[in-house]
Amino acid sequence: MKNIRMKIARVGEDLSQAQLAEKVGVTRQTIGMIEAGKFNPSLQLCVTICKILNVTLNDIFWEEENV
Repeated sequence: MKNIRMKIARVGEDLSQAQLAEKVGVTRQTIGMIEAGKFNPSLQLCVTICKILNVTLNDIFWEEENV
């Protein structure tokens, strides 16, 4: 499942994938894979990304169930 909410939050902070990756301490490819839904980040990485993007874990990593 693609993480569109993370991409929207990143763009909202005017950051490229490379800029976010540098701030978080991972590669640009890692950010791209998270956004594409091809990599499940650790909880620590999720928290760090959220702090940089000024959002909560629920905002970008919580999956909403279809009821």
